[in-house]
Amino acid sequence: MSGHRAVAVPSYWTARQTQNHTGFLEGEIMKIRFATGMAVTLFAAALAMAAEGTWTGYISDDHCGAKGMSEKHADCAAKCVKEKSAKYVFVNEGDKKVYAIDAQDKVAAHAGHHVTVKGTVEGDTLKLESIEMAPAAK
Repeated sequence: MSGHRAVAVPSYWTARQTQNHTGFLEGEIMKIRFATGMAVTLFAAALAMAAEGTWTGYISDDHCGAKGMSEKHADCAAKCVKEKSAKYVFVNEGDKKVYAIDAQDKVAAHAGHHVTVKGTVEGDTLKLESIEMAPAAK
């Protein structure tokens, strides 16, 4: 030999495998941290979105929605629920937003009525605690 020494150089695949193994562990830890952070954020958002309160509006059906905001709609709403498998909904008088109602049996007698409801809103669903006729407009 002419003064050169042989140096053991790892092959491309050996180096790549080591890099992947190290990167895999680091990547998994980052994925766990990211998933935990997202879960905490979503949980906090879900708590913030559940709004408890009292609202005034009309009981309509999900076929007519906000178009059913009148006392004249009572027969139509009841018929749609009975014959067309519609569901009763609450239409908020303030912003005309339509909410599904979890307790259908509590609102059946109020179809088409101007009511005040108390409960919790989660997304587009009203979890009803109580319902009563709204005071007449002056």
